[in-house]
Amino acid sequence: MSTVSVRYVVDDVDDAIEFYCGELGFEQQMHPDPAFAMLTRGDLRLVLVSPVGPDHPGGGSRPMPDGTEQRPGGWNRIMLEVPDLEDTVERLRPTGVRFRNEIVTGIGAKQILVEDPSGNPVELFEPIRPEARLSS
Repeated sequence: MSTVSVRYVVDDVDDAIEFYCGELGFEQQMHPDPAFAMLTRGDLRLVLVSPVGPDHPGGGSRPMPDGTEQRPGGWNRIMLEVPDLEDTVERLRPTGVRFRNEIVTGIGAKQILVEDPSGNPVELFEPIRPEARLSS
């Protein structure tokens, strides 16, 4: 059962499902509408929505009351731990995955930012200190 739920606005839900399930190890839990899907990876539930009109039955991606449409992108991101960052990057590069930077080594982990098909960032990280690991 998931313990954390994150919603990402994407341009195309099907493209996002292919990216997250095919490249990053997520599993599809449901996809009842072209504008909505729910994926899981461990304790993370990732809810994918594409912008819809104000009359769409889905609620999480309707325009704001002032008419502002939701859109993907920005810098807030989910962080996924990987066992070997260099190997992961080398596996992803030939698939056409977009990278925002190169591998950076910080005080607790090595990390890199990839983008999903809509430009939402995902941080892949490899802990370099035991206390930076998600599980023991």
